[in-house]
Amino acid sequence: MKVIVTGGAGFIGSAVCRLLVKEKGWYVLNIDKLTYAADLRSLSEIQETPSYQFKQIDICDRLALGQAFREFQPDAIMHLAAESHVDRSIDGPSAFIETNLVGTYILLEAVREYWLQLSEESQKAFRFHHISTDEVYGSLGKTGLFTEDTPYGPNSPYSASKAGSDHLVRAWHHTYGLPVVISNCSNNYGPYQFPEKLIPLMILNILQGKKLPVYGDGLNTRDWLHVEDHADALAIILEKGRNGEKYNVGGHNEVKNIDVVRTLFETVKKLNPDIPVQNFEDLLTYVTDRPGHDWRYAIDASKIDKELGWTPKYTFETGLEQTVQWYLDNETWWRPILEGKYDGQRLGKA
Repeated sequence: MKVIVTGGAGFIGSAVCRLLVKEKGWYVLNIDKLTYAADLRSLSEIQETPSYQFKQIDICDRLALGQAFREFQPDAIMHLAAESHVDRSIDGPSAFIETNLVGTYILLEAVREYWLQLSEESQKAFRFHHISTDEVYGSLGKTGLFTEDTPYGPNSPYSASKAGSDHLVRAWHHTYGLPVVISNCSNNYGPYQFPEKLIPLMILNILQGKKLPVYGDGLNTRDWLHVEDHADALAIILEKGRNGEKYNVGGHNEVKNIDVVRTLFETVKKLNPDIPVQNFEDLLTYVTDRPGHDWRYAIDASKIDKELGWTPKYTFETGLEQTVQWYLDNETWWRPILEGKYDGQRLGKA
């Protein structure tokens, strides 16, 4: 199978590329603009593999997309290219509108032009897989779960831009007949994650003896999904998902933010007893909450389980331990990021 992965140098995209090349044995063309959060080092283990290619292309560049499609002749597109950090969307929403909305529109048109010139058999077999987030559904109260039928209610510029892109993909399916599947995932974590996100930021702060900033009262709740589990789910959805359907992907790990940070501290301390500060309360600090901070996310992933047979392999405890160990073993990956791109400063204060 020949697959184009957009955003394949990002956190989730690189995990998808590694899985498709190493485990599935598919041919992969990685298309990425290489923004601040992209990192080709995350693909070092497959970059010399003959079945893997990379092209630096912005999904807003229609001509470059068309040429890549004609040359590679993909059987499917997995669309992960996106601006993804809520805090950055609060500080600068324009990049999120440009990439997540306009970029998805331009990509859809380039894909549609390519798809229309395929044979009838190839058109039926083709898939455009749009990878999105559970944040498009908005915020839950103390009870309930997001299902595939939950009405959209995005509350941040990021989630609004992703909701819009979901609607565009749905419209291109119903209006033009483009074969699509959509997936909406919960919060991802794991190796190679850019340290602006909660889990890698807290790991690195603990290792450096820096304060652990927790928004508000720390009781906001998220469902955590290991990135390798997510990549596995995405490949299954691409292969087996029904045309025109959407699938929620969750980790079955609902945890309050304060408990995530506390568990991270204990895990880092267990694996590296010589951390600079030995008492969690000495590092914990509560900071002004994020504007429009959603209270709770929780995914009902029963559809992908029943229809496609996918369930996550990692528990939150085993996934966190694997992730912490990876950051302990790979300082040569994250140290240059802290020194050159992002040193842990607060974002998204509006």
